[in-house]
Amino acid sequence: MNKSFLHILTVPNLSSFDNLTYLANYYNRQKDLREAIVSLLKGTIDIDQIQGKKVLLKPNWVKHSSTPEDEICLRTHDNFTLAVLVYILDLKPRSVVIGDAPIQSCKWYKMISSTFMQEINNLSIKYSIPVFIKDFRRRTYTISENSPVAEIRPLSDYVIFDLGKESFIEPITKTGKNKFRVTNYDPDRMSVAHAPGIHKYCITKEFFDADIVILLPKLKTHQKTGITGALKILVGINGDKDFLPHHRIGGTGFGGDCYPGNSFLRYLSELAMDKANQKQGTKIYWIWQKLSSIFWTISIPGPEHNEDAGWYGNDTTWRMVLDLNRIAEFSKSDGSISDIPQRQIYSICDGIIGGQSEGPLNPEPLPLGIISFSNNSSVNDQALAILMNIPPKKIPLLNSYYLYKKIEDCEITLNSSKVKLEDLKQIAVTAKPPKGWINYLNIRDENSNSPY
Repeated sequence: MNKSFLHILTVPNLSSFDNLTYLANYYNRQKDLREAIVSLLKGTIDIDQIQGKKVLLKPNWVKHSSTPEDEICLRTHDNFTLAVLVYILDLKPRSVVIGDAPIQSCKWYKMISSTFMQEINNLSIKYSIPVFIKDFRRRTYTISENSPVAEIRPLSDYVIFDLGKESFIEPITKTGKNKFRVTNYDPDRMSVAHAPGIHKYCITKEFFDADIVILLPKLKTHQKTGITGALKILVGINGDKDFLPHHRIGGTGFGGDCYPGNSFLRYLSELAMDKANQKQGTKIYWIWQKLSSIFWTISIPGPEHNEDAGWYGNDTTWRMVLDLNRIAEFSKSDGSISDIPQRQIYSICDGIIGGQSEGPLNPEPLPLGIISFSNNSSVNDQALAILMNIPPKKIPLLNSYYLYKKIEDCEITLNSSKVKLEDLKQIAVTAKPPKGWINYLNIRDENSNSPY
C-alpha cells in the first residue's frame, strides 16, 4: 500500500471564506476545476494504476434536491464528479462505474439529470470507454405514496458479509428482542442481519469488480455521526438498508439510543412507527403512522429528541460505518475478511461548498473553498472536522477509528506545503452543528475559529 497522505487544496483567488456566490460559480468554471483536480491527483493516481483497469467512482448521491440550495450543498456536485471522471478517462481505464445507494425515497430520475447523463455519454463516446451509472439499491419507498418497491436488483448482485463477533456493533447487541432500527424499514428484517454474534452487510458486487475505488464525498455535518466525509460515504456500497442499523429503539433510559431520557410517550411513538413500517403498502400503514406522530408531538420533544436518532448520543450509526470501512478495506469477493488490506481506497472530497446544520439530508450551504485528496479516510475526516471547527475528539466515528487504523505517519499538505492537523485551524470556518449536537459540542461563539 502507498504511504498515507492527505493533500488539501484551497480554491484560488478566494478573498474570504464566506463568499458563497464565488464558490457556487467556481463549480461552473470547468477548466479551473479540472486543473485543481489534476494538481491534486497527478503523481499519485497515474496511468500505470488506471490504464486497462476497472474504476469505481462513488459520489455522495444521498437524495434528489428539495430546494435550489441542495444543488450546491446536498450532493457531490455534478461538475466535480465530471472533473474527476475526465482525469480518470485521460488515463485510459477499461471502464468506469459511477454509483451509489441513496435513501429509499430518492427519485433517481430527479437526482441524475438529463444534462449530467448527456455529459457522461459524450465523454464515453469521446474516449471510447464505457461509463456506467448505477443505482445500487434493492428497494425504494416513497412515504407520501406508500409505495414500496422491493427486489429491484436480485440478491445475487451482492456479496453478504458476516463480521460476527468482530463487528463494532457486537458490544451493544443484546440477547432477546431486537432493538436495532433504520428509519422507514421493517424492524423484523433487521433482526435477521443483526443479532448476538451475527452482523451481516449486503455489498454491491460492483465494488469488488473494480480494480481501483475512488470515493467522492461531499463534506457535511451529519445528525447521527457529527460529520460525513470519506468514512461515512461507504454506507452507499451497501445496497439493502435492512442490513444497516442506524440506532436502537427507545431513549437512553430504556436502553436505546434514539434520544435521551425515558419518555414513555416517545417510546409508544416508536412502537407505533414499527407497526406502520411492518404494514407499508397497505391502508393500515396510515393509521399507525398518524398514531406515531400524535404520540411524538404530545411528548413535547426538544432539539435532542429526534425520531431518527439524530443526536450526539447515537451510539449505533458510527459503529455500522466502521464495520463498512473494515469490509471495504479488508474484504474478499467470496465474503471472507482478510487480515491484510485487499485494496487501496482513495477519496477526493468536494468541500468547495459543504453542508451544515441538519445534514446529511437537509443541509444549509457552508462555503469552505477546499478540495481534499487522501488514501487515509480517518485523517481526511479529522481534517474536515477541524476545517468546520468541530472537535474530532468529540466525534465517536473519528475518535474510535484509532482502534484499527493509525494516523501518526500520514503526510499532510495544504496547498503543497507540509502542515500538521492543528495548522488547519487557521483557515477553519465554523459550521452550524445539527440541533442534536449543539449543546454537546459546546460551540459558544458561532464566530469563533477554535474547534477546541
